[in-house]
Amino acid sequence: MAKTRQAKSPHGVTQEHATATSPIRNRRAPTGGSPFSDGNRNANEDDHTQALLPQEVLQGGDPDTPSNEAKRTRIQLQELSIKYPDYMGQSMVSFLVFLMAATMRADWILFMTCFWKSLDVADLDGVSNPSSPSSSILNTSTNSASQHQRMDLVSSSESGNSTWNAEIKEMLSMRLVNLEYFMIPSFLVSYLFFFGIGGFLHFWYYVKQRENAKEWKCQPNHWLSPKLELHEITVGFFSLNIGAFISACLACWVMNDGYSTLYFNISDYGYLWFLLQWPAIFIMQDYLTYWIHRIYHMPFLYKHFHKLHHTYKHPTAFSVTAIHPFEFVSIQCIYISPIFTFPVHWVPYTFILLYTYYHGIIDHSGINFKRHWWQPWQPDCIFHDNHHQYFHVNFGFNIRFWDKFHGTHRRKDRVYTEDIFWGTGKEMDKLSPQEIQADLAERNAENPLAYHDNKMAFRLSQSELQNFVMSSNDKK
Repeated sequence: MAKTRQAKSPHGVTQEHATATSPIRNRRAPTGGSPFSDGNRNANEDDHTQALLPQEVLQGGDPDTPSNEAKRTRIQLQELSIKYPDYMGQSMVSFLVFLMAATMRADWILFMTCFWKSLDVADLDGVSNPSSPSSSILNTSTNSASQHQRMDLVSSSESGNSTWNAEIKEMLSMRLVNLEYFMIPSFLVSYLFFFGIGGFLHFWYYVKQRENAKEWKCQPNHWLSPKLELHEITVGFFSLNIGAFISACLACWVMNDGYSTLYFNISDYGYLWFLLQWPAIFIMQDYLTYWIHRIYHMPFLYKHFHKLHHTYKHPTAFSVTAIHPFEFVSIQCIYISPIFTFPVHWVPYTFILLYTYYHGIIDHSGINFKRHWWQPWQPDCIFHDNHHQYFHVNFGFNIRFWDKFHGTHRRKDRVYTEDIFWGTGKEMDKLSPQEIQADLAERNAENPLAYHDNKMAFRLSQSELQNFVMSSNDKK
């Protein structure tokens, strides 16, 4: 117990003062947090706070003594306790991730191309506006393409080339005119934001807040080695170049009026279809990516293609593009497919594409981001982090119901490892004691704060483990 001393007030009332350290001196600021939080306060700042206190406060005196020194101290303490709201830091991180998502595969250039072409629509009838910024570019490209087309047709007729070859040349000459003007900014901006924003987020969390990993990391005790970090950045950078090339070609194709089902005037198909296509595009893309992801987890394709991506059992934001080039292109084809299959307005298509890439970075970040109240379909970051930790489970991306519907979601009574395929796991009674211990260690390595209710959903008690084993035996 703290020792006390008695003193009499001017009115003769006995008062007790604690000689132990004041509670104000023992207060510690929280650690971790976003770039705007006060998570960087440390013991040095506490010492600074103590230095501001007058001796009468440090020794247990009444801080409300009407002295100028005490008043100044209270004001200074109030200023030290002021911090920025958490939503400011969260908003800044979200904005940076959004920029990284929009630029990493150079989809921003497709967005700008569509926006530019939409300005060329002067009225509901789609009459071109000569004064719009895109008209001069479109006219220049079209005139140049027409000249190339005439030259190619003359050349093909003189040389006796087949109609098929002439059509290929016509397509390339007309639809990919001025491709270099799309390529250069596409690659440069991708490099800038991949290393700039990706590097900043990596530094802020994985370097600056490494000691506070239990407050923000899905697997706080597990980290990629420096060699694997460099590996994922290198592989991701290679795929980034493929994405930048595809986006530049697609943007150039759209700008030069190549065939697509994109349209730029809502009145072309009405407001009802404009609203309905938002969920239609989103559901179509996500369900197809669920299945192609699940197919890549079949033994042959996993070992020869997808295993590269699962080299990173503890993923970071750089892992999102660190996949095999063949797999990368196949997934990009799914994301591109709506603009060649059914009429889609450019606004919902591009925004859904950016939403998908945004959550792709979030899901691979290894940070315990959680869905917002308006996203009941969206799984938390831990959902895909579990996929990397346990390999063949939780194949979905932005709609968590696919795994529940197909029975490939993670279950508490099953064990998942890299050698257990097909997404259904392995029953407890089929495991050796060593396998059970390894699984329990993996479960204990997860961060309870990463789950929606801040509770470890898959941690097993001894009684639960026995019940699962017994129930599996009873089924036999």
